[in-house]
Amino acid sequence: MSVAVLPQIALLFMLIFARLGTMRLLLPALGESNIPDRIRLSMALLLAILLYQLLAGRYPTVVPGNFGALMVMFASEFVVGLSVLLIMAGIQIAGTIIAQQSSMAMAMALDPSQSQQGVLFANFLSLLAVTLIFAANMHYLVIAALNDSFILFPPGHWMPVGDLAESAVDTVASAFSIGMRVSAPFMVFDLIFYFGLGLLNRLRPQMHIFFIAMPANIFFGIAILMLLLATLMTWYMDHIERVLGQFIVR
Repeated sequence: MSVAVLPQIALLFMLIFARLGTMRLLLPALGESNIPDRIRLSMALLLAILLYQLLAGRYPTVVPGNFGALMVMFASEFVVGLSVLLIMAGIQIAGTIIAQQSSMAMAMALDPSQSQQGVLFANFLSLLAVTLIFAANMHYLVIAALNDSFILFPPGHWMPVGDLAESAVDTVASAFSIGMRVSAPFMVFDLIFYFGLGLLNRLRPQMHIFFIAMPANIFFGIAILMLLLATLMTWYMDHIERVLGQFIVR
């Protein structure tokens, strides 16, 4: 038995693991930070082992002769993995805006998906989005995106700088856009609500209108969220499917 092929096998496996591991740690549902690091890394390692036979043939068959070329190959794999960084940011933005418009921006708790403090609405919507991803079997779409990324971004080649910059800008813009659109009903309600309060204050100046403003705003904010929750989350699931679909070869 010859061991001359071991360096080549080890290099290919580490390159595959570099891309899959980075994307696996950042993708929705499978990469949530509340999952212990050992479990996330173990799942990334298992995916790399399972997909090795399918993906090894896409890499160059010659081991680079110097350390610099080797680092360039690893850097390109990490960059491809980082391209999925902001898929779940939109729901966080929407939840934060909804909390601000509903006078609940100061109600904060630990967000398990981000491992940091977050407003309650954002925490709830983020957890609900992850639950719906598994309920709709969209985690299989995540795994398909991991595999097909090797077709869209061929290994051993650095991503074009122009395309990379355009993709980053589109991802950030898409996250802010979907966040604003999901929270749009609450922004419209807040505008009408405070306009009505101002008008009522002018008509009845003896009424202490702002003593009832915050409780009423919280009540109506929660009521609107209950009424529109199914529609808003369906819209957001379509957004996630569309973003992940960019990594899937039809």
